[in-house]
Amino acid sequence: MKKTSTRLADGRELIYYDSRDDVVRDAVDRRPLDRTVTTSEVRRDPLLGDAVAIASHRQGRTYHPPADECPLCPSEGERLSEVPDSSYDVVVFENRFPSLAGDAGRCEVVCFTSDHDKSFADLTEEQAGLVLEAWTDRTAELSHLDSVEQVFCFENRGAEIGVTLGHPHGQIYGYPFTTPRTALMLRSVAEYKEQTGGRNLFADVVEKELAETGAGSRVVLDGEHWVAFVPYAAHWPYEVHLYPKRQVPDLLGLDDDARTEFPKIYLELLRRFDRIFGADQPVTPYIAAWHQAPFGTLDEFEGVNRDDFALHLELFTIRRTSGKLKFLAGSESGMSVFINDVPPETAAERLREVASK
Repeated sequence: MKKTSTRLADGRELIYYDSRDDVVRDAVDRRPLDRTVTTSEVRRDPLLGDAVAIASHRQGRTYHPPADECPLCPSEGERLSEVPDSSYDVVVFENRFPSLAGDAGRCEVVCFTSDHDKSFADLTEEQAGLVLEAWTDRTAELSHLDSVEQVFCFENRGAEIGVTLGHPHGQIYGYPFTTPRTALMLRSVAEYKEQTGGRNLFADVVEKELAETGAGSRVVLDGEHWVAFVPYAAHWPYEVHLYPKRQVPDLLGLDDDARTEFPKIYLELLRRFDRIFGADQPVTPYIAAWHQAPFGTLDEFEGVNRDDFALHLELFTIRRTSGKLKFLAGSESGMSVFINDVPPETAAERLREVASK
């Protein structure tokens, strides 16, 4: 992998990740852009104890432009985009309309391919492996920023999810705090560790899923170095958790064997998601979210250290059946109590049925 860093016309950082070492990246951003000005701030909810990012400047962000005006496609002639070069493998740049910025963290965009009409599932294993390297490199870089305590790599896919740009891309958030969801996990890990004399909750969850066999199994894919399963208490109709079998706290901890196998496992998982609802709906909206251990202090979680956390990816769709979405209505939005219409065992069976031939 070759990494080339440059600056856009408004001062934001852009990084090319190339599979070939002989690629030269010297294109200059020719757009007449003013310096980016953001109004991001983080406010603490005194009742719930969680944080809310206030970012009013995002109201003016680009919204569903036509394909020939896509800001994530390479620049071509006088059609200038966020990417100055005429082609790229993978590119990462600071978001022009960030939810978090300055002392309140950092937001980046990750473009998986220069091909506007592809999706992540269409990538080759080599391309998917390069995206993994980019995620890992950005996790390492952002972890050193004073304003970042936790790094979150994710992809929103589909208009139903709220995606405003159709080009295949994801994002990376560098939060200035430990997120509420991660804090919940860490508290559960701490309690379990104390109650079981030091056992690890993540390890026992994975071990239990692997031990289940037969019709009731929730395992979807079982590789040599990765396992994907529908969790016992899945919140979403179709939700899969992907774990490396050797527990590590973050993407940096993956060994070469896990990195080599990941593209094959993950691409198969995404392709199965696109088959869940049949040929009449071949594009499934989803969220894919990497969960990594915070890089900040864990003092509030007594007895827990970073190695007690387990890197994993959660993949889920908001579609519950063909043509119908799972809305977060009264119970989910008002009380954070999910009601799932699809039994996890049924979801796992369906995801095994649609395996590649």
